[in-house]
Amino acid sequence: MSVRFTGKTRRALVVLTAVVGLGLGATACGGGGGGDDKKPERSSSASRTSGSQPGPQEGTSEEPLAEMKGPNGLLLQITSAQRDSGGFVTVNGVLKNDSGQVAVIPLELSGNETEIMNNGRSLGGATLVDSQSKKRYYVLRDTEGRPLTTTGFSTLKAGESIDVFLQFPSPPTTSSDVTFQLPLFPSAVIKISG
Repeated sequence: MSVRFTGKTRRALVVLTAVVGLGLGATACGGGGGGDDKKPERSSSASRTSGSQPGPQEGTSEEPLAEMKGPNGLLLQITSAQRDSGGFVTVNGVLKNDSGQVAVIPLELSGNETEIMNNGRSLGGATLVDSQSKKRYYVLRDTEGRPLTTTGFSTLKAGESIDVFLQFPSPPTTSSDVTFQLPLFPSAVIKISG
């Protein structure tokens, strides 16, 4: 039996994921961290806290999957890329200001789609490229057009870092190595687990 996903079905899946995430997040909030899927709805205040990032259950290793140097002394380390049963891939990482001065987060990282740009600074311009199936996957959005990624940060102080996440549609399970792309940063091949 084949299943065809229409735009309405996809939006319903995203809403369902957000609702489940909010429920899980509300349960986890009492412990002071780790609210997975609630991040997209809590943009600026949740995004800037360095103690919580989506997917702590993944047990990310000390060694990042990839490290990319961008403009203004910015350094992006990808710590995990986890496929989940809902048909999503969540990429977790750390964005750090490696320079000795305040770094302004470039607008280009949000991408050039008006709907995403209207929701403030984010990592909405990121994509995953699956060269095996010759497809490009864009950051998912909720039903109000907000990107399912860390949002609400415009500067990083010298030496400051924030935990970041991005959610993408999942490439086929036969594709585990994909290329992560973010405007103004070099591309990097990362391995999807799960």
